[in-house]
This record gives sequence, C-alpha cells and structure tokens, in this order.
Amino acid sequence: MSASHRARAARPASAFRARAFAALQYLLPKRALSALVRAATRVRTRWFKDLLIRWFLRRFAVDLADAALPDPFAYGCFNEFFTRALRSGARPIASGPDEVASPVDGTVSECGAVDGDRLLQAKGRSYALRELLADRDWSAGFEQGTFLTIYLAPRDYHRIHMPCDGQLLETVFVPGRLFSVNAATARHVPRLFARNERVLTLFDGAAAGAFALVLVGALNVASIETVWAGEIVPGGRRGAVRLPHAPVALRKGAECGRFNMGSTVILLFAPGRLVLSPTIAAGTPVRMGQPIGRLTR
Repeated sequence: MSASHRARAARPASAFRARAFAALQYLLPKRALSALVRAATRVRTRWFKDLLIRWFLRRFAVDLADAALPDPFAYGCFNEFFTRALRSGARPIASGPDEVASPVDGTVSECGAVDGDRLLQAKGRSYALRELLADRDWSAGFEQGTFLTIYLAPRDYHRIHMPCDGQLLETVFVPGRLFSVNAATARHVPRLFARNERVLTLFDGAAAGAFALVLVGALNVASIETVWAGEIVPGGRRGAVRLPHAPVALRKGAECGRFNMGSTVILLFAPGRLVLSPTIAAGTPVRMGQPIGRLTR
C-alpha cells in the first residue's frame, strides 16, 4: 500500500477515535477525576512525585532549557514542576508600545473577528460571546471585536502573562463542566468554552482600551490561579460570582495567573483596537511575549 493510501485509510480511524474520545467525556466523572489529579499532583513524598515527573517527561516532549530550575526532580511536588517559572530573559516581551504580546506558550486554536456575537470554536462550530462571558454587561463591548484562542498542551509553560498594560476592572468565576479542550474535543463538543468552568478577567488599558482574558478550565485542570485572587476553586458555587480584589495594575509581560495543569486562554479586544499579525492563524505555535498583533490608535 502506498503512503497516500495509508494516509487516507488512517483518517477515518483517527476521526472515529476523536469522536469516541469526545463522547466518552460525557460519561466520565470529570470533577472527581480532576480532584484526584489535584491531590496526586500536590503529594510531596519524594518517590511518588519523582515517579509522576519521570512518567510525564517520557510521555511529553518537555523542554526544560528555559526553566529557572532546570532539574525536574528538584521541585517539591509535581504541580510545582508543572507550573515552573522561566529563567530571566527566556521570553523577550514584545517591546513596541503598540505591540500586543502572546499571554502564553501554546498553539493558536482559532482567531480573527468576532462575527456579531459568535466566536469560531473549530471548523463548522461556533459559540456565543455573551454565553462565554456569562451575560456580563460588558460582553456587548466585544461584539464585532477580535479574538484569539490559544491551547496550552501539557508540555507547555503554564503561567499566564499580560498581553499589554492594563488596570484590572473585574474578575468573575463561572462554574461549569470540565471537558478536555484539545483539538479533538473542540471539533466535537458544542459550545465547549462556554460550557467549561472558567475565570473571566476584564482590563482597561490606556492604549488598548477594554480587553479580556478568559482562562478556561478543563479535564484534570486542578485549579486556576490569579496573582490577585490566588487559587480559585468551585467551592460548591452554582452561578457566576464576582470576586473582590484590591486595585491591580499590571504591565505588559507581567505574570497574571497560571493553570494547575493545562488548558486554554481566550483573548478579546473591542472592535477596531487590535490588528492580528499576518503570521498568526489556526495551528500557529506561539511563545509567551512574542508579538501577535498591533493596537490601533
């Protein structure tokens, strides 16, 4: 069989596996599994945490060259290894005053213009902006705006940084499901990002105007943290809740949060405020700090 015939034969099998994986998630006890992962990744018993780290290194192509602490077994628990800091200078931050920096390492899932109130999730599948933002009164300000969705794979750096200067206006925790957010699930689970647990953060920048970072939880994401609210956990909440905070102003490139295990970030700008770089498209790998677009005056 030729290589082209083998490739065509493999596609239906791959598509079936993706659909089966998505379907299985409806049956899995996702919150119980995520709670178990949270407990396991915080165990500080040396042999156990080293076993987890060793397995992870074998399973995923993790590059530790940019880590502040490159010895994987020097971390106190798996979660400390997973959310490791970068060494100084490892990620140059886009320096132009109008340049917007990628907030994370990852791969662009989708990006472009918000079509009225609709964002593209995957080819042939979209979801509502207002639903993503839990019907906050500021969601209308991003209609017809620009969005960028970035998926963080397990091997990626998992801290989240500011794409531009901004003053924090609001933080909202939205309880929800914990579907995986990988490409296969995005293709097959309707309204994925608007259904999953998430943290909404709204900022105002002198140059950028209003912009939002949406931190989307997922299967095995033990929790989401921000630098101003600390670890955010469901705690039995049934509806969206606004989290109080002191005044927070952060510069471009400053750390603003992290995922305890991996997930997705959605960046939103108001209409006419951001022009994405022509090199940014679905499937593009990005690194935190690199220019992803320019602000318009």
